[in-house]
Amino acid sequence: MSLFDWFANRRKPEPSSQQRQEREIADGLWTKCQACGVMAYTKDLQANQMVCLECDYHMRVFSDERIRQLIDANTWVPIDEHLHPTDPLKFRDRKQYSDRLRETQEKTHLVDAVQTGTGQLDNLPVALGVMDFRFMGGSMGSVVGEKLTRVIEQATLRRLPVIIACASGGARMQEGMLSLMQMAKISGALQRHREASLLYIPILTHPTTGGVTASFAMLGDIILAEPKATIGFAGRRVIEQTLREKLPDDFQTSEYLLQHGFVDAIVPRTQLKRTLAQLIRLHQPLPVTPLVAPIPEAMHLSVRGSD
Repeated sequence: MSLFDWFANRRKPEPSSQQRQEREIADGLWTKCQACGVMAYTKDLQANQMVCLECDYHMRVFSDERIRQLIDANTWVPIDEHLHPTDPLKFRDRKQYSDRLRETQEKTHLVDAVQTGTGQLDNLPVALGVMDFRFMGGSMGSVVGEKLTRVIEQATLRRLPVIIACASGGARMQEGMLSLMQMAKISGALQRHREASLLYIPILTHPTTGGVTASFAMLGDIILAEPKATIGFAGRRVIEQTLREKLPDDFQTSEYLLQHGFVDAIVPRTQLKRTLAQLIRLHQPLPVTPLVAPIPEAMHLSVRGSD
């Protein structure tokens, strides 16, 4: 065996097609649809707002991307970024709540499970809250409740429509009763917003459950949902065990809720911004017009002339 052959045999074998595919997935070049299994180029998916090009499956998107999808470029102004969660109950399960918060913040680069702010949606000023499921399942703690309440109150003062993109497992158990109080606090702010004759539109995404569903997610003037999103309060197994009945296969889906009158419309993500803009324009307050028409200038002159 020659020296060249010896070195040739020492070379690493070429990776198989499956290994190359796994490497490309790991590098983020390709994304596999969880519904149909088709591999799609990630940039093409992002251009289609993370909706599968083959089966229209809506992949989960997080708060930063959702804001980019809805808000016009360079118009987003965050509100209350300084609010940080604390551990008032010194709660501990498998680990300290304070440690869990710190680890989640480092992993997601988020302060808590919601981002709030104002911006332009198709040149229309709006107040927006976007929940993020990456942060402890989008659970609603004190900071989530406070930030949503403040953005609603600011929208009421500035007479802006409110949009909240919901994605949550419900109230945050590590904050106990303090998290449940947020349901009433946000609902109260929304009631004052409604008394001011202003618009509120929640967007129910996958999943929207628990105390979020039991409060502000279902209090909209117009309730929109993404296709095939899971929406409900208690879990399917809990309901079946309580009722001792088998539930329909499509139970707690956005399609089921639309059929039973809990949702006003199911809007594909690629049409969501346009639909929101149309709804906001339709529900903008009309300018106040005087009840008595002004007297024409010619009539003023004739009246003065007769004097």
